[in-house]
Amino acid sequence: MNKSLYGKKALVVGLGKSGIAATQALLKLGVNVTVQDSKERNEMDNNLVSFLEGVGVTSYFAEPPKEEDVFDIVVISPGVPLNIDFIDEAKKKGAEIVGELEIAYRISRGTYVAITGTNGKTTTTKLVGEIFQEAKRKTYVVGNIGVAVISRALIAPLDSWLITEVSSFQLETTKTFHPKVSAILNITEDHMDRHQTMDKYIKAKAKIFKNQDPSDFTVLNYDDPSVRKLCEETKATCVFFSNLEEVPLGCYVENGEVVIKDIGGDKYSVIKVEDIPLPGDHNLENVLAACAISFFSGIDPVIIGQGIRNFRGVPHRLEYVREVDGVSYINDSKATNPQSTIKAIQAYSENLILIMGGYDKKSSYEELISSFGRKIKEIILLGKTAMDIEAEAQKQGFTNITIVKDMPDAVKVAYEKAKKGDTVLLSPACASWDMYDNFEQRGEHFKTLVNGLLK
Repeated sequence: MNKSLYGKKALVVGLGKSGIAATQALLKLGVNVTVQDSKERNEMDNNLVSFLEGVGVTSYFAEPPKEEDVFDIVVISPGVPLNIDFIDEAKKKGAEIVGELEIAYRISRGTYVAITGTNGKTTTTKLVGEIFQEAKRKTYVVGNIGVAVISRALIAPLDSWLITEVSSFQLETTKTFHPKVSAILNITEDHMDRHQTMDKYIKAKAKIFKNQDPSDFTVLNYDDPSVRKLCEETKATCVFFSNLEEVPLGCYVENGEVVIKDIGGDKYSVIKVEDIPLPGDHNLENVLAACAISFFSGIDPVIIGQGIRNFRGVPHRLEYVREVDGVSYINDSKATNPQSTIKAIQAYSENLILIMGGYDKKSSYEELISSFGRKIKEIILLGKTAMDIEAEAQKQGFTNITIVKDMPDAVKVAYEKAKKGDTVLLSPACASWDMYDNFEQRGEHFKTLVNGLLK
């Protein structure tokens, strides 16, 4: 039991997966827990409410805690803004403001590998987990990937590795978090509704290596100038990956093969590019990053290659659904920003019917539309951003546009417009929160609709 938390008073804000897991873990650690969520009580899951009442947790639904409440620690869920009045008030009264990731790190005994970036986090995290498992290491794949870190932190033994996908939201509330190997895959404009500026967004990402030292490793994308520059800010040993050129230390492509260069300058071949079972240059970048992370965590290059060959991708990331009348349907619901949709478009050669739109994160769609070239035959738009995307497309002279009310209409229109040889690609470039709880729900709905189409 973590004695530093025992008997403390904690407020958990936000009862999503992270908040619920944090509540359960804190209760096991003997913490006096209060919870708060922006939803009304009748909007909450009945089983959750019953559980909270049964263990004596004070709950505030759609209201702030009482003014007289004083907390030692406030645990913020990733999706909760930090500038809420009652959080500021708790801080003034002496509460420490952290997130579930920070608490998980403090109470766990395993070694952390932390992976962040605007795009590719989940695929890279899953792939690293596959490689570690191939190496017979005791491995937990956790974090923003859908498994709360704290849910495994309590059970992870000393010899375990926690392969952790971390978002900028999670990193904002870290203080002592110290991974052995950290990685920043890329940084492009995203979450401007939260961070306001790219500078603030980059600073949030850079917290991943804040507590590292020269015995640790920071893996950085050599081809992304803003990421490569971060080498100047970390105390850890910088390891790079590149799809374009040889790097001083790390992983790159040479003569059609993925190659690792170690600290002594020796090179090791890992896998031929043509043997990588994931489509697209963006996935090649993910593989390069995973190789660097795994090698500098002490895994043999031969085992790394085996792990890559065995990997079959992640649901909702360029996921093949089915073919109907010669038309392929692809689910890329995880594309929640314009840059990830650009990457998806680049993975295909031509004849794309693109379904886009969703929650407004204040992104610009100019670069996305300009990436269409001759690949995109038609765009089908839905959600709150439909009009904004349409306006940018028309501004750039693209007029094959249909706006629909929901996903069933989008799939119906795509089915009617597609011809043999076309690919219907759901790659929204936006978050899902205006119509769905998360991108997984959106992707599953798309797959259900596509699987219901008649040949």
